[in-house]
Amino acid sequence: MCEPVTPTPGSRLPRVAFQGAPGAFSEEAILTHHRTVPVVPLPCRDFRELVLTVAGGGADQGMIPVENSLAGTVAAAYDALLDTPVEIRAEVILPIRHHLMAVPWAKLEGIREVFSHSVALAQCNRFFQAHPDVRPVVAYDTAGAAREVAERKDSSVAAVAPEAAAARYGLTILARGIEDRSDNQTRFYLISRPDAPAGPRAPETSAGRKTVLMVEMPDQVGSLHAALGPFAREGLTLSKVESRPAPRPWTYRFILEVRAGMESPAMRRAVDELRADATSVRLLGSFPAAAHSPPGRD
Repeated sequence: MCEPVTPTPGSRLPRVAFQGAPGAFSEEAILTHHRTVPVVPLPCRDFRELVLTVAGGGADQGMIPVENSLAGTVAAAYDALLDTPVEIRAEVILPIRHHLMAVPWAKLEGIREVFSHSVALAQCNRFFQAHPDVRPVVAYDTAGAAREVAERKDSSVAAVAPEAAAARYGLTILARGIEDRSDNQTRFYLISRPDAPAGPRAPETSAGRKTVLMVEMPDQVGSLHAALGPFAREGLTLSKVESRPAPRPWTYRFILEVRAGMESPAMRRAVDELRADATSVRLLGSFPAAAHSPPGRD
């Protein structure tokens, strides 16, 4: 079960679920997006638990990472979204800085194992190439890895995690900014139940609006062309096309991310044309696109 970071006696603050332990990048994304609104972050073990908690009313919203600028798509996050009735309400792009941290008496030359989420480890390949005696070990979460290192009290193990995790768990940062590129960023979706109150509207940006659709097409020649064609004919830009396995073996669902809102007449015409050829079309959300963030800094 997801458990709140802090109790909320008295007034009921909105609860926002995220995957990982306190101090994770997803919690930072929550606090960045809700900087003017007090909320209670709600840590969850995995993406499916996060989405089910939101869908079941255990949280008012959820913050889920879907893509990293270095490691690419977070497939497990998309799979959890596609299987659960939730709606995307906003997009958040967070600069990512990975730091190597260990217990205060540890030295970099003594580290033999480094724990972190697989996506985070994939963003730090150059560090591991430069330190061949250090073995990367996959953990379920960046901040959770930091917590485990603190609990072990072993100077030969370290974690790759955000700076907030070092402060939270009493660790020392041995190496800062070990990500492969300084412009490393992760994109998140803010999700809620479709019938939940809209709440404060995310601010419009110069990046315009986006719509995300899940599409299933017949298993026949030209299906993908038929799915994409309506958007090209309407002059709409597809910013992302992703395929994920459908429930029936060897069939697929397409995730289409379009740079237009559903209020656009061109977008509505494209979706109407798509519905005529598709087996199913599900609107996952239409929301303000996030402006791209500058490179991460300490």
